[in-house]
Amino acid sequence: MGVTTTERATTDQRHPVRDAGLLVALDVDGTVVHHDGHLSPRVVDKVRALDALPHVSVVIATGRSVVATLPVMEQLGLLTPGRPAVCSNGAVTVSVDPDADGGFRLDDVVTFDPAPAIAVVHQELPHALVAVEEIGVGFKVSTPFPPGELWGEEAVVSFEELVADPVTRVTFRDPHSTSEEFREMVERIGLHGVTYAVGYSAWLDLAPEGVSKASALEQVRRRLCVEPHRTVAAGDQRNDLEMLQWASRSYAMGQAPAEVIAAADRVTGTVEEDGLVDALDEVLAELA
Repeated sequence: MGVTTTERATTDQRHPVRDAGLLVALDVDGTVVHHDGHLSPRVVDKVRALDALPHVSVVIATGRSVVATLPVMEQLGLLTPGRPAVCSNGAVTVSVDPDADGGFRLDDVVTFDPAPAIAVVHQELPHALVAVEEIGVGFKVSTPFPPGELWGEEAVVSFEELVADPVTRVTFRDPHSTSEEFREMVERIGLHGVTYAVGYSAWLDLAPEGVSKASALEQVRRRLCVEPHRTVAAGDQRNDLEMLQWASRSYAMGQAPAEVIAAADRVTGTVEEDGLVDALDEVLAELA
């Protein structure tokens, strides 16, 4: 069958690069959402404008659990059926499914035995709070965490129950310590068989070895049939390092630590300045 004049005109208008699939991966806390939990209307509008383009896929990639991620996606207008989201620093990948329990279906889950790492860290920090994730529910915890730090249900259990089953993530929190002290402790004791990330507060996340936002996003990229050179990422913390190195173009938020800024291609404004808006403006102008 021949190509009509109308069809030929439509085909000729497609740009061979700019109209190819584009994956834009966004961290949540400190990137999309301010540290006080505030979500700027400017950020919402810009994310929605980018995602409205038919060849662009905005994918949330966060350390948050699934139950903490979906409300942000809803505010951003990203709860569309089938949309992937990377949670728990890459250990959990889901797709939006309004008909499923909780509004999502599990695409990929990677677990590990938490007992050895918990034993080592607990020996160094006997008073640290410990949590293990229950997907779609909340967390089992050794002691209640400060209000607002964990989403979902918190069930206080014994250490024996904390380490009884394989988990996607272990979180340690010491409200009386600092992130620098946590980093020094991790470097001193060494942690084997896990991937770790220290947060901006005294917060340590452990994930299965080799698992990161980047490893999960690579699977998402392949599933969406997006070429590697058509990937963008924005983040602000050490758990974003692999993701920023994975993306063809990456943005570090202005308040990011030096090592995160060094890993990114470009630096935008701080989260308080809605720096993500400037980054996405560049994406819209140059890539989309």
